Amino acid sequence: MKSSLSDSLVIIPTYNERENITRMVEAVLGLSEPFHLLIVDDGSPDGTADLVRELQQRYPGALHLLERAGKLGLGTAYLDGFRWGLARPEKYRYFFEMDADFSHTPADLIRLRAACHEGPADVAVGSRYTRGGKVKNWPLDRIILSYGASLYTRIVTGMPVKDPTAGFMCYSRPVLEKMDLDEIRFIGYAFQIEMKYTARQLGFRIVEVPIVFTDRIAGNSKMHKSIIKEAVLGVLSLRWR
Repeated sequence: MKSSLSDSLVIIPTYNERENITRMVEAVLGLSEPFHLLIVDDGSPDGTADLVRELQQRYPGALHLLERAGKLGLGTAYLDGFRWGLARPEKYRYFFEMDADFSHTPADLIRLRAACHEGPADVAVGSRYTRGGKVKNWPLDRIILSYGASLYTRIVTGMPVKDPTAGFMCYSRPVLEKMDLDEIRFIGYAFQIEMKYTARQLGFRIVEVPIVFTDRIAGNSKMHKSIIKEAVLGVLSLRWR
């Protein structure tokens, strides 16, 4: 068994991810570098949390579960995960955001960590739209929507980040400690933009690491119109806040 010691906490929000969660836990905790994993489950009726509890017997000290009463939003799941990790005696140095559906490749966690640990980054973004990054298995209309949203965000906010809506991230501890997490307002995909924008406004350096983003194979997408609306209006409010 690998050592349970790690300076890196991967946070994965879940809602009805029973089809993916076992493979994801095994993939993250089986990497060549040690990571800890926190699953933030929003009362999944499919028993996702029950599976995680079973897996905790195999990964004592490395796999953690934070259960919430219901669907409270992606952003609040990550914020609760950050607070959980910052309060732990382990003193995690790096905090990761990641999806449960394998659209993010677990092995890329090592590259994101290296960008912060060995490189110049305070925040590392797993980027679809920087040189070397790409998306797979997406229909053309979704590619246009996603790339258009990124371009719109860059124009309005002035952020020199090619993939500002990305949700595969590594934050170094000082970034989260300096942020007032209680002032982060958005809960959908606008949350990802707000976090990057806030980090940049606080003077931290953001570096993009190219990744291949693959559309989910199992389970259902959580994207809906209210999330898109929040992102569009949220970007404007960030610019003039």
